[in-house]
Amino acid sequence: MGKSAVSANLATALALGGWRVGVLDADLNGPSMAKMLGVRGRRLQITPGGVEPPATAQGVAVMSMDLLLPTDDAPLTWEAPSQEEAHTWRGAMEANALREFLADTEWGALDALVIDLPPGTDRLATVAAIVPKLSGTVIVTIPSEVSHLVVRKSITVAARTGAPILGLVENMTGLFPATDAAALAASTGIPFLGSVPFDPALALAADRGDPFVASAPDHDAARALTQIASEVRRTLESTA
Repeated sequence: MGKSAVSANLATALALGGWRVGVLDADLNGPSMAKMLGVRGRRLQITPGGVEPPATAQGVAVMSMDLLLPTDDAPLTWEAPSQEEAHTWRGAMEANALREFLADTEWGALDALVIDLPPGTDRLATVAAIVPKLSGTVIVTIPSEVSHLVVRKSITVAARTGAPILGLVENMTGLFPATDAAALAASTGIPFLGSVPFDPALALAADRGDPFVASAPDHDAARALTQIASEVRRTLESTA
């Protein structure tokens, strides 16, 4: 839940700051944005310009595979022509699904579209191939050496897309034995955007579909997320 919670709250914080924001849930097999942002179960409206995404109380437009699946326990499945072709077929279908989400959704005029990727490195290259120009990527880690090992690979892949790396965020600070996320950022040559202290209330807010930066702005975790969103906004505005 770490990277998705950061995505949901960064998008909400940007909206609270006056930006027009959309969120695309690119985690097709484990979609969570609709739940975290409180739009799960909303019916999608078809307009002449495409599918109108549901919006949160803060005005964030959301598109997620979760809005299309019939039941909670229904997995996303792709029927390949043969078992031998299953892996290639699945990758092509997932890329097509993301392309349709981007092109067929009536996003309207946006200042930012936040794309929440699944863990790991695979989906970033796909998104970079179908989005004409990525303004930047934000890397999320947790205070764990195992997470740092995986994140180093993600930083390498992100750099290869050619899009700027806006920085590294550490979520759940204080939950595990301390690791130095700022040192990780420095060693890989990317900015360190800040740490989000572990707060069980943040997870409970996500379960309720209530973005933490909106419902509990005075909590330390919400303040950290709002500050990180401000840093992201300043960077994007300065490079626009």
